[in-house]
Amino acid sequence: MDFTNRGPQPQSAAPAPAPKSKRERNSNGKWKRIGVTVIGALVVILILAVIAVVSFGGPKSEDKYVDSSKLQAVFLNTGQVYFGNVKALNNKYFVLTNIYYLQATDSSGSSSSSSSTSSSANNITLVKLGCELHEPYDQMVINSDQVTFWENLQDGGQVAKAVKTFEQQNPNGQKCADQSSSASSNSSSAAQNAGSNSGSSNSSSSSSSSGQ
Repeated sequence: MDFTNRGPQPQSAAPAPAPKSKRERNSNGKWKRIGVTVIGALVVILILAVIAVVSFGGPKSEDKYVDSSKLQAVFLNTGQVYFGNVKALNNKYFVLTNIYYLQATDSSGSSSSSSSTSSSANNITLVKLGCELHEPYDQMVINSDQVTFWENLQDGGQVAKAVKTFEQQNPNGQKCADQSSSASSNSSSAAQNAGSNSGSSNSSSSSSSSGQ
């Protein structure tokens, strides 16, 4: 009997993997390059976002306190105060629109912008921004470091009532031409009054001289 086949039979070696084709190698390299490009683009976008936040300032936590249905008062460290609507607020600047400010006129007729009156003889009026000599637009960008504090105004306050009255009287907006013509007529009237007073004083002086 043949006992040679009863022992363990040698196992045949596993076939070697077939080498990858040139097309497969190019495909794998292509996807690796795409992945590296995408990751690089994401890193660049993240860096640009950080730079933008640092440069322009992100939104302040206090912007949630701005009541868009109310007027705001913005007090500057110069003592001036502006009233209007805060449209933007961040670490760098305030954007204020629909702007008004206080103007104090004393008994002599001279006027100056002021946030408060220092004498009971002064008359405080609320002035709409826009008809000044330089005719600015009704928008103001204020550096945040110039602002001492700001606050929302109630509808029942004198400023809010005065603004509402102004808007009712000027439904089409402020007309600077009308104000300038009014100012010119007032100036001419004042000049005429000054001339008549001067003429009367001259006539009285001449009559007194002739009497002597």
